[in-house]
Amino acid sequence: MKPQPLKHAIALTIFAACAGAAHAADWSDTSISYRYGSKFAEPFNNQDISKNIVNLSSSSGYKYGKNFLSADLLMSDDSDPSSAGASSGAHEAYVLYRHTLDLGKVLGRSFAAGPLRGLGATAGFDYNTKTDAGYNSKKRMVVAGPTLMLDVPGFLDVSLFALWESNAPYSTFSQTATPRYSYKVHPMLTAAWGIPFNVGIPLSFEGFANFIGSKGKNEFGVDTAAETNIDMQIMYDLSAAVGAGKNTFKLGLEYQYWKNKFGNSDHANPGATAKTPMIRAEYHF
Repeated sequence: MKPQPLKHAIALTIFAACAGAAHAADWSDTSISYRYGSKFAEPFNNQDISKNIVNLSSSSGYKYGKNFLSADLLMSDDSDPSSAGASSGAHEAYVLYRHTLDLGKVLGRSFAAGPLRGLGATAGFDYNTKTDAGYNSKKRMVVAGPTLMLDVPGFLDVSLFALWESNAPYSTFSQTATPRYSYKVHPMLTAAWGIPFNVGIPLSFEGFANFIGSKGKNEFGVDTAAETNIDMQIMYDLSAAVGAGKNTFKLGLEYQYWKNKFGNSDHANPGATAKTPMIRAEYHF
């Protein structure tokens, strides 16, 4: 990866974060959630993995755009061990941040046309650290690109990002550390949505879908594969039933489909594709 584009992308991310922080929020939503599934998968591991996942998320909007921050703590059972020969499961922290500037609001003009509500420019980053037997991921990724904001109840944002990604794995089997390796800059077409609807009870359809191009060769000289990662849930707003304000308590079912996870081809590697149903509960404040 060439340093100059990465330098520009990092600068854009920092600028976007500072721009959002410099303005008081017009609206905000913070939540703590829990989800559980027993059919998670990891590349080069042919066992089903159970995970408990706790998440803290915050979204907010201000005069010129919006922010989204998500932090997951993922706790695996011993089918995804914390180190070679361990009886304890792996732990992972994954943090994601996105800032979207609404170009219509910044430029004082409307981009609304047909199904299009507005046009944005988005920048952000992903950061993870994981303790596991074989890889011990230390992902660092910067993202930037345009966003289409579609005119639906709730929201539906579609973005095309360039990704600058690197990692520095460590194997506890061989006790070998791999120096930080940068993949080639690669594209991601992504959608994120939250659409309320009512069928006699208040529900919402929420989630994201990422379609990620190949990132070239990995740190071991192996060609990577394009990824599909779709994570969606149907949530029931049970707030009224417990005497709370709207959208305070939510309960639902979630499903994730992740093919060629982390760019690992699932050819002769069944753990590289996950099909994971989950239960999910949220508290918003």
